[in-house]
Amino acid sequence: MAANNRRMSGKKGAQVGSGGQRRRGLEGKGPTPPAEMRKGHKKNRIANAKAKQVVRRPAPRGRGGKGTSEMVVGRNPVVEALREGVPATTLYVQQFIDNDERVREALQLVADRGGIHLMEAPRPELDRMTNGLNHQGLVLQVPPYEYAHPEDLAAAAYDEGQDPLIVALDGVTDPRNLGAVVRSASAFGGHGVVVPERRAAGMTAGAWKTSAGAAARTPVARAANLTRALEAYKKAGLVVVGLAADGEAEVGDLEALGGPVVIVVGSEGKGLSRLVGETCDFRVRIPMPGGTESLNAGVAAGIVLYEAARRRA
Repeated sequence: MAANNRRMSGKKGAQVGSGGQRRRGLEGKGPTPPAEMRKGHKKNRIANAKAKQVVRRPAPRGRGGKGTSEMVVGRNPVVEALREGVPATTLYVQQFIDNDERVREALQLVADRGGIHLMEAPRPELDRMTNGLNHQGLVLQVPPYEYAHPEDLAAAAYDEGQDPLIVALDGVTDPRNLGAVVRSASAFGGHGVVVPERRAAGMTAGAWKTSAGAAARTPVARAANLTRALEAYKKAGLVVVGLAADGEAEVGDLEALGGPVVIVVGSEGKGLSRLVGETCDFRVRIPMPGGTESLNAGVAAGIVLYEAARRRA
């Protein structure tokens, strides 16, 4: 009777002849993927819905304005951007992606950094987001850059009891040159870089990568009108020094670099624009015994920043 009570109790015991199914069911199946990657999970449904809603909206403008959002496309570019610390909000991963070492590294970098959303999206959706580019299943969303206002750069320097050392770029359109100038400004104690709002390089993912992390420490300001921004600096007591191949003085002879100064660098081909050149207090040249006609903006800015830092030491 006791045996019958046990059978009628409703408790399930081990079944005879299971063939080891319970034992195999307990075996590990590898690490659990993130919730956003698990089909049917609530977070996965939310991620897919958000992926379908991604559009490039104009960013609200603050005091210095914002750039536009950007997408880094492709496995190598995405991994390189994550390695260099380029700011990112979301990594989109194609459903059923072929998992190679670059995909695994991208996922690991996102996990290590934190603060980056991981979303799975079908290939047609990634094709739409990237306008048909060869994304290889990985798309990294870079947020709009928060530009400072030109006045903020000088004010921050004065607040620290220092003479402002600022670089302004006139007509420089290559983001890599902008990144190189930001890196040099950071290395030689500069307080920031000013770029025009139009027809000029902005703080894209390429500029972030070239800056080698310096963009996180050195602000970039955007001016609606570069000439007016330089005139405002002059009223605030800064000397405006423009680099020109036909400058009246050599950079090593200019004592003004030891005080509050804005160094203006033009494009490699055209140099300074007419109005910007006329606004400068001094136009200086870099002596080049080797006979090279011009230097790119990143190299030229680095030379003059070094001279300014030497005078301030």
